Amino acid sequence: MIFPTIEFAAFFVVVMALSWLLMPRPALWKPFVLAASYFFYGFADARFVLLIVASTLINQAAARAIHRFRDRRILAAAIACDLGLLGWFKYYGFFALSVDRALADVGLPAPLPLLQVALPIGISFFTFQALSYVIDVHRGTSAPAPLLDFAVYEAFFPHLVAGPIVRASEFLPQLATPRDPARVPTTRAAFLILGGLVKKVVLADVLAARLVDPVFDAPGQHSSAEILAAVYGYAVQIYCDFSAYSDIAIGIALLLGFRFPDNFDRPYASRSLQEFWRRWHMTLSRWLRDYVYLPLGGSRRGRRRTYLNLMITMTLGGLWHGASWTFVLWGALHGAALVTERRLRTWRARQARRADAAGLARIPLPRAAAPAAPQSAAGGAARSAAGPPSAARSAAGSPSAARSAAGPPSAGRVGGAVRGWAARLAVFHFVCATWVLFRAPNLATAGRLFARLFTAGGPAPLVTPAALAAIVVGLATAAIPPGWWAATRARFAEVRLGPQIALLTASMMVIYAVVGQQDVAPFIYFRF
Repeated sequence: MIFPTIEFAAFFVVVMALSWLLMPRPALWKPFVLAASYFFYGFADARFVLLIVASTLINQAAARAIHRFRDRRILAAAIACDLGLLGWFKYYGFFALSVDRALADVGLPAPLPLLQVALPIGISFFTFQALSYVIDVHRGTSAPAPLLDFAVYEAFFPHLVAGPIVRASEFLPQLATPRDPARVPTTRAAFLILGGLVKKVVLADVLAARLVDPVFDAPGQHSSAEILAAVYGYAVQIYCDFSAYSDIAIGIALLLGFRFPDNFDRPYASRSLQEFWRRWHMTLSRWLRDYVYLPLGGSRRGRRRTYLNLMITMTLGGLWHGASWTFVLWGALHGAALVTERRLRTWRARQARRADAAGLARIPLPRAAAPAAPQSAAGGAARSAAGPPSAARSAAGSPSAARSAAGPPSAGRVGGAVRGWAARLAVFHFVCATWVLFRAPNLATAGRLFARLFTAGGPAPLVTPAALAAIVVGLATAAIPPGWWAATRARFAEVRLGPQIALLTASMMVIYAVVGQQDVAPFIYFRF
């Protein structure tokens, strides 16, 4: 069941109405929401509901045992169970095929059977949520919740399939008391849902069908111009597709009375890769930081260990996205780039300290002052108020003062703006280049795309004005300051409820009229 469909709209209308009707009675509301979430998850394949039920029971039992006995071995067993389920369903085929190919190269038979294991939708997301729950209980930052509360947390349908990755400490306290319908920010929820529909249906799906999929599926049939447009197009597609799901999920949760953490914050406006990962899929970035990078030692064990921890964290982050060497290489490249950025920052800081030290060494030392002649009280007070002469000379001769006098403030601002935009462009194009690995089905296809990007001439019939407009609009949605959206929502909130509903309904009709009768494609992150 996909958000932008008639089936989900009908499902949500019924669930929202009954949810608010039962909200004053938690003993009825919780089983109802849990049943609705299981129905939502099992709509495509009911067998996978048993998987999430098993995950809930295992992790709840482990959390209670950890809280009671404080035994690290129980935590290790829980983590092994969670990663074992994830590994079997998501990585067994990749591992077995990789071993088979490696042994075939040296003439040995394959030791593992090659099985086709169906991948449950959203298994990575609810597994990471379960892991954070048991780890937080072990750390003492959370207490075990009642079984029904934990089951609702893990299966809550707005975030179940593709996030955001909501932590137990963020969600479970909201179950303590019934939600208040008067405190629901309906305007923000409506804007998030409507904006998500636009990004998904009008931008992401259109770019995928008319530009990205044809080029990436058969790169040998397309020119350099089409490949370049498809690379930019995929950068827009994946941002609009994934942020659309997050926006709709957050909006749906708000309409049910719950708040989720934000997942995107204008990532393509970042001036460094470190900033990019603080803005892109923010709930995953924080999860990897708190449950992988920091437990490995973070930046507390020296420079080389910090670099190694970054590489491990980002490579595992790449593997989390998919069972393919393209994802592993994608994560490793981002890890190497983050290491390079950190080394450059260290080198620049060292150079700045050396420049300051050299500037201080060139400042002439003041001569010893002769005894001052008697002076009037008024003259002494005036000079005391102005400050000691040595302080004035030091301030005037300091390296920072010399740099300030080197040019007018406007010149510094212009230079800083140019450097800022150059950094944004560099980060954006690195991210676009690595998205090729993310989208390509294998390394050979990615290599062919990069080769033809610089060598394939010819016409570019896929580079249409509509495709270029979608790319520009998609990039604009990733760059508009948040204050603009807040101001628009505030003005919309001043309109009466009837016109609000009419305007939103008309907007949705226009969206589907523009797109036509094409089916809504599954969200990209469904397979992760």
